[in-house]
Amino acid sequence: MEDSLFTKIIKGDIPAHKVYEDEQTIAFLDIHPISAGHVLVVPKKQVAFLWDLDAATYQAVMAASQKLAIHMRQVLDVPYVGVQVIGVDIPHAHLHLIPFHTTAEFRHHPDMAATPDHQQLAAMAEKLRI
Repeated sequence: MEDSLFTKIIKGDIPAHKVYEDEQTIAFLDIHPISAGHVLVVPKKQVAFLWDLDAATYQAVMAASQKLAIHMRQVLDVPYVGVQVIGVDIPHAHLHLIPFHTTAEFRHHPDMAATPDHQQLAAMAEKLRI
């Protein structure tokens, strides 16, 4: 299997704004965030779909997601952190953690053609890093 974009990030071949990493997972900011602080939680093991992960890896992704969501609510002072599992854009299992105040904010569709603001992303990553 060819390395996914996320595997290339995990290997350090592509830069990312990392906020968390442990033995089984890594989390970094989405470069086209739905809201400020939008994080992707990814297993280091490349498997195309979240539901196809082995139980231990799935639990590691969920544990990392819970830890990050609690941290995000505190640091970003938001009442909610929503979860999205989309799985069609990159063939590597991942969760989207999206901090928000309103349902409209959670359902926002970012401009995927916009140039990422890496300076703003770096500042957010510093704020969220665990």
